[in-house]
Amino acid sequence: MSSHDNEPGHGHSIAAWSAVITAIVGVTIGTLGVVLEDSTLVVIGSVITVVSIPLGPVLAKLGFGVDRVTSSKK
Repeated sequence: MSSHDNEPGHGHSIAAWSAVITAIVGVTIGTLGVVLEDSTLVVIGSVITVVSIPLGPVLAKLGFGVDRVTSSKK
């Protein structure tokens, strides 16, 4: 059986989830703008999606990443 002592986290962090959810919201708004033929929604969705790209690394550097220090270390 394999040991999971050095588990990298696989994105189970506030930083990763925030980036992914922000990207999903941005793509959803952009897609809605394309379907409704509303260029304002397309631009808003695009901006939100582009903002989501650096969001994960920035939050990780602020301490919300996988390597954050927790009081419940085993």
